[in-house]
Amino acid sequence: MSEFLAFFVPWEFSWLVQISVWGALLLYFNGLRKTPAGELPGYAPIIGFVLGVVLMYLVTQTRFDYWSQYMFFVHRGQHLVLHHLAPFLIALAMPAPVLARGLPAGVREWFARQAWLRAAWVPIYRWLQQPAIACILFVGLIAFWLTPEIHFDAMLNVTLYWVMNWSMALDGLLFWWLMFERGRGGITPRLGYGTRVLLLFAVMVPQIIIGASITFADANWFEVYAVCGRAWPLDPMTDQHIGGLITWIPAAMMSVIGALVILRFWIYDDAARNAARPAAARA
Repeated sequence: MSEFLAFFVPWEFSWLVQISVWGALLLYFNGLRKTPAGELPGYAPIIGFVLGVVLMYLVTQTRFDYWSQYMFFVHRGQHLVLHHLAPFLIALAMPAPVLARGLPAGVREWFARQAWLRAAWVPIYRWLQQPAIACILFVGLIAFWLTPEIHFDAMLNVTLYWVMNWSMALDGLLFWWLMFERGRGGITPRLGYGTRVLLLFAVMVPQIIIGASITFADANWFEVYAVCGRAWPLDPMTDQHIGGLITWIPAAMMSVIGALVILRFWIYDDAARNAARPAAARA
């Protein structure tokens, strides 16, 4: 039991992660409490949001974070969660209205009065959410942090290590939020469903190339794990090949699953519009 509990002790404690995770959960459940019964999101979105936030915590504030610093394939699993799985679940849950209700009234009123603040960050956010920019960032950050020289420095420098992890998590949230945006219009650009599917397949191809290149490499690209020592006695090339497979197959499958989710949205929206036409004609 003590070993089980030790897994949850942070390897490198981060106040920023702790505040972000527990603050998000507190706001969400407070928002659920204030949400009218007819507007509650349902069990699936609630579970998806909580699971996504908890997964981010598990891969950054438990023994998993230690393993990710001493095994390449665990590191790739960490980034798969931070950049793909957890943001996917959070964005799919559409938590923005619930989180907004969870804010204290005074905080919401203060933000509403700060027109300069909105004028400063909204244009930046919309620029980042342009389809081309979103795709370049999504794939570019993977390639950037996997560049052997940059990866070597990031794994040996605590500050750079956290910059790497936070950049992956935030970019994942931005990208999947853009893919799953629906419901009432907001500041996020509303892309057509066909465009979203194309973007998902556009980011899938480079990820396959990056993952396959690592998998089939005949040399050790990531020597930092030999310098620091590995958590388990695994052959360096085996470690690298497994990491490449994680970068290749599960990451690509997330694009496929995302495309299927978007196609489902598309079908339901078309059915709703077709059902509304006869009613409008009768009126």
